[in-house]
Amino acid sequence: MLNLKFIYKNLIVFFMLFGMILSPNIVYSAEHDINDNDIDFTEENSSDVNTAYINDIEILGSNIIKPEFILSKMTLKKGELYDKTIMQQDLKTIYKLGYFTEKMKAIPVKNSNGTISLKIILEENIPVTDFTIEGNTVVSSSEILRYLLPLKGKPQNITAINQAMEQINQCYYDKGYILSKIDSIYDDPDGALNLSIMEGKINKIMITGNEKTKDYIVERNIMTEPGTVYNENQMKQDLVRLYSTQAFKDVNRSIEPSEEDPDKFNVTIELKEQRTAAVSIGGGLDSATGVFGSVGISDNNFRGRNQRVSLTGMVGSGVLMSDSSIKNSINYQAELSFFEPHFLNSDNSLMSKIYYRDLGSYQIPLAMERRIGLENTIAHRLKANPKLSTTFTFGGEYIDLREGDSKQIASLYRSHNISIANRAKELEGGFFLKLAPGISYDSRDSAVNPRNGTLASIRYEENFGLDGFGKTNGRLIGMAKRYYPIAKKSSFTLTGRGGLRIHGENMPEVMAFRLGGPYTIRGYKVNGVGTGTSFIMGSAELATPIPFLDRLKVNFLQNLRLTFWLDAGTVFNPTVASILYDRPLRAITAGVGLKINMPGVGPLSIDYGLPLTNPGPNGSKHGYFTFGAGDMMY
Repeated sequence: MLNLKFIYKNLIVFFMLFGMILSPNIVYSAEHDINDNDIDFTEENSSDVNTAYINDIEILGSNIIKPEFILSKMTLKKGELYDKTIMQQDLKTIYKLGYFTEKMKAIPVKNSNGTISLKIILEENIPVTDFTIEGNTVVSSSEILRYLLPLKGKPQNITAINQAMEQINQCYYDKGYILSKIDSIYDDPDGALNLSIMEGKINKIMITGNEKTKDYIVERNIMTEPGTVYNENQMKQDLVRLYSTQAFKDVNRSIEPSEEDPDKFNVTIELKEQRTAAVSIGGGLDSATGVFGSVGISDNNFRGRNQRVSLTGMVGSGVLMSDSSIKNSINYQAELSFFEPHFLNSDNSLMSKIYYRDLGSYQIPLAMERRIGLENTIAHRLKANPKLSTTFTFGGEYIDLREGDSKQIASLYRSHNISIANRAKELEGGFFLKLAPGISYDSRDSAVNPRNGTLASIRYEENFGLDGFGKTNGRLIGMAKRYYPIAKKSSFTLTGRGGLRIHGENMPEVMAFRLGGPYTIRGYKVNGVGTGTSFIMGSAELATPIPFLDRLKVNFLQNLRLTFWLDAGTVFNPTVASILYDRPLRAITAGVGLKINMPGVGPLSIDYGLPLTNPGPNGSKHGYFTFGAGDMMY
């Protein structure tokens, strides 16, 4: 009888993250070499049995394992010439099946007709009768038994037991419990198999390398807790969460057995901080801002609390593309922003900003526009579905509009037989209190160059007129974008956007929706399609790396994409500005572009678009180049 007493300790642990994989590996095996002396030959005459043919083969001692199964594994067959050497190999083959002890015999018996009857005497291992499992907490006994039950009722089989142990190990590994191992396995005289599992609990978690960042900032991003069973999948999420704070240039972890309790482990979070304070000076081109220069100061780990503070200022030359509807003048913009990633609790974030803008108005023709505002947005990530987030924006804004070219405006009004008295209505601004609840869904595989997933949001804005309640209005704005992967690095994107005025007949024209320019319908000037109280638009875009350039190991080139796109949109209930400039109110364009996605900034793009529909008297049949910084509006 085979007595199974295999103690599984000090198993190989493979370390997986950042070049280190932790994985238990149990080997349950045994082999007994069957020698010639183990074979008992009984012959009825002196003739050499090796010269005789096999008349029949009889398997004795196999009570559970069918003789037909054993015969199918043997080389020697009925009717063949008996060979002692081959018989020895067949006995080894039978033994390696795992169901029998090493006490086996092959007895060739000479028959009167010159043939032999071959009797093979075997002894089966004790049958497996039951199982006991100890030490499992994160994987249920019923799940573990799925791998053991096929052994029940059969003779103990070393190979089959080893395979079952490997399946149990793989079950733990697939769930992320890579420190788990079968501590021991042994059998009882009655045939019961007993398993003891050591699942790999955490003794303590230590943090190293954070000099500026507060310990509690690191700890609140680590969901793994001491006393729990170590899970590599959870730890990966913790490390990604830490890296996403932008406070660290490298995040790693190491695991060592605890000296206090060898069955538990100490986990060390190893951090390398990066410089988070920066002063920036830059410039560029933008279809709306024109040639601009900017200066800024920021800190992405303010006071070591992972808060982000930035102050930026920008001066632009004005609209780059000549547009007779916009007062081309120097524009000034400034913004102070503050971001708290854990506002009140870990599921909330707060973005606050104070801004000042003074520029030629995009909505009101030939007017100068000044905006001063304070805006706060609280985002809440839903525990039930981390891909879903709710947002609530509140703040106040002062909008001041002043005449930029009274003579030209008067001429436009006369040419369209519109009373110049309506100009005062166009220049209406005021103080507004904004309340805007919303919800968003994000399943993208990447925020930099997404190739798969969905990004969608819907938001309702209520703007209360504080200096005239009649100007109060409500707007509903929605967006959905679906990414489809193509080949290894390319993607195809479908986008739909829409905006609708819910109420507010006296909504100031400066709050109207607009289409045209780099952020909506490319290939048109800013507002070139029109402005109105509602709109719908859609886009289809193919983005692909530039051949050969993406093979160069330069981060800039890795994120650069060549795009081919189609935009289409319609404006409803046009404003006075659209009438004065005979804007088409609907457009379809096609074009090509270059886009680079910058973390924390969004896509920077240059596009050339060609109108496929009538661009109107103030548009161009040959289209335009547009320059954009950031994603599409609304």
